[in-house]
Amino acid sequence: MEHLASRRNLWYLISIIVILPGLLSLAVFGLNRGIDFTGGAIWDIEFQEAITTEEVSEVLADNGFPEAQVQLAENSAGASERVAVIRVKELQQGSPVKGQIEAQMTERVGPFTELQLDSVGSSVSADITRRAITAVAIASLGILAYIAFAFRKTNRPVAYATCAIVAMLHDVLFVLGVFSILGEFFDVEIDALFVTALLTVIGFSVHDTIVVFDRIRENELRRVYPTLEATVNYSLAQTIVRSVNTSLTVIFTLLALVLFGGESTRNFVLALLLGVISGTYSSVFNASQLLVSWENGEIGRLFGRFRRHSEPQVATGR
Repeated sequence: MEHLASRRNLWYLISIIVILPGLLSLAVFGLNRGIDFTGGAIWDIEFQEAITTEEVSEVLADNGFPEAQVQLAENSAGASERVAVIRVKELQQGSPVKGQIEAQMTERVGPFTELQLDSVGSSVSADITRRAITAVAIASLGILAYIAFAFRKTNRPVAYATCAIVAMLHDVLFVLGVFSILGEFFDVEIDALFVTALLTVIGFSVHDTIVVFDRIRENELRRVYPTLEATVNYSLAQTIVRSVNTSLTVIFTLLALVLFGGESTRNFVLALLLGVISGTYSSVFNASQLLVSWENGEIGRLFGRFRRHSEPQVATGR
């Protein structure tokens, strides 16, 4: 435990390795956004007999929806290949087009029962996107201001706030990256509920970080050790067991919900689970270690090297 801070470069490397695939996926593929953000409709219908996606797609294409996406899912009894999940740009309940599709679907594919139809207009989806971005930005700024105020009596209130925000961004990027990968390879979509999970992850991450920071502040005021690095090591030794035990109780609960919970909340719970795991790691191995790097001038020297490398080299000669 006493060597945690001295191995901070290792913890930084682990974080980079973990989030780098997700960052690459975000840059290349982005996020697989659901209708809450893109607009459109999701239509779930259950047939009496097993069907194929081609049969349903042909009916939709003949009625003006050649771009419709059709997936098969299990019904409540666990029977597969009977429930069709249809995604189209727009389909209104009670519209003539929907009635025509229903008639042809019954005639060409078979009798079915409508399970649900969720429709979101383009203007509503754009508004949801703006509100989601605004919510995350306001939460981040509020956290930054609060931590700077709470630790105002220390020698480095801005450092505490900045390190907490960096650790929080680590957790957010990790969750976003994983869902980008899941969206590309497993067609997992994000919706408005995902934003709620992301805000919850932000709150948990900062809460866990503040617990560690508060103990560092107390030990600094008591001058337990002469250097910040030694103080951070001592503070982590005092808080790491409590932080891990608290997180494990949440992780076990969320894991049970992911494995045995309902399909409608699975992605929401999965985002929480990933965020809690990442938040526990970042609070101990990122946020507190960044404080030490800040105090030792390592961050300033790193940016100084970047500036020197980015500046054009002027050839000199006689």
